[in-house]
Amino acid sequence: MAFWKQFVLSLIVIIAGFAAWVFFAPGAGDMMRDAGIPESLVSKIVPKAEMTADSDAPAGAQGQRRGEGQGQNRRSGGGRNSAILVAIEAVVQGVVNDRLNAIGTGDAIRSVVVTPQASGTIREILIKSGDRVKAGQVLAKLDSEEQVIARGQADVAVRAAVEKSNLYHNIKSSVSRMDVFDSEIAEQGARLQLQAAELNLARRDIVAPIDGIVGIVPVNIGDNVTTTTPIVTLDDRSEILVDFWVPERFANTVAVGQPVEAMSVAKPGQMFAGVIEAVDNRIDAASRTLRLRARIDNSSDELRAGMSFSVSMKFPGDKYPAVDPQSVQWDSQGSFVWQVTDDKSHKVRVSIVQRNPDSILVKADLKDGDKIVTQGLQRVREGGAVRVSADVAANAEVATQ
Repeated sequence: MAFWKQFVLSLIVIIAGFAAWVFFAPGAGDMMRDAGIPESLVSKIVPKAEMTADSDAPAGAQGQRRGEGQGQNRRSGGGRNSAILVAIEAVVQGVVNDRLNAIGTGDAIRSVVVTPQASGTIREILIKSGDRVKAGQVLAKLDSEEQVIARGQADVAVRAAVEKSNLYHNIKSSVSRMDVFDSEIAEQGARLQLQAAELNLARRDIVAPIDGIVGIVPVNIGDNVTTTTPIVTLDDRSEILVDFWVPERFANTVAVGQPVEAMSVAKPGQMFAGVIEAVDNRIDAASRTLRLRARIDNSSDELRAGMSFSVSMKFPGDKYPAVDPQSVQWDSQGSFVWQVTDDKSHKVRVSIVQRNPDSILVKADLKDGDKIVTQGLQRVREGGAVRVSADVAANAEVATQ
């Protein structure tokens, strides 16, 4: 086919398609006007087509088409000065850093590993695991025959020295003063030897240095022990010390004497009250945490040393405005929210402090009761008019009360 024939055929197809679009497409006139076609030309082409289409359609369809046209006018050109429907929510106060939870390990307030003060063979064990003992109570005894003999010898030496000293004092006129002095020195030396013998004999008894509860006894009668051999462990668990670590942001918040609550894994649901016993003097550089020690009353003897505890503390905390997570928007300058004042929307810059499941704590120029847009954000503009449905407005008023 010749080129000019192809060109004419294509032109006819284009004109036919344009005519069909003008006659059958709703709103063709508006689209032509938006494209820049003069109004005089549009009025000559479109009105007849639209009138023809409207006259052929039923009355209900004509009303529906007019309603759609009015809705499009409201959404486009005719709705620029109308208010945008949005949903709002009132700002409330949120608290951050008001509670601390940590895991700690318990220890007895006093714990001692008892070892002998002398070497020897265990002759007698006077306690068993679980016994409560008092300070000074004998726990076990070592063989002491040599020490008994040594004390007897020292006692004899003391009596002899005392007799000689008394004799020299009675016959001062017959002996020199030096002999009297030597007898007194000999008496004092004998007495010191007796004290040493009695001390060595006393050290054959292994005694409890504190009040406490006996652990498992790892030795038996007949065992040879030295001064480094553990005989038994004593725990004074009338109170339990719990060591735990907290983030460094609490370093200036915690102090000695603050109340704490602890719950043991062995006692789920049961809280034990206590106070802060000690605060470490430095932050651990590796973990960026601060070590604390709490003291918990255990007069009921329900807790044991070595238990793990979930420790919690309450603080006044820092208060910040809390907004709905959906309300926070972002642009090239950072995060912001839309605040509604006098039915106008205004952009308020915010800095996020903490994200919670149901709210976001922000640092911003907001106060309790301020209305923040949560829905309909896509069409909100700075200074634009907005309107809130009666139900949404009522809910916002209730939230501020």
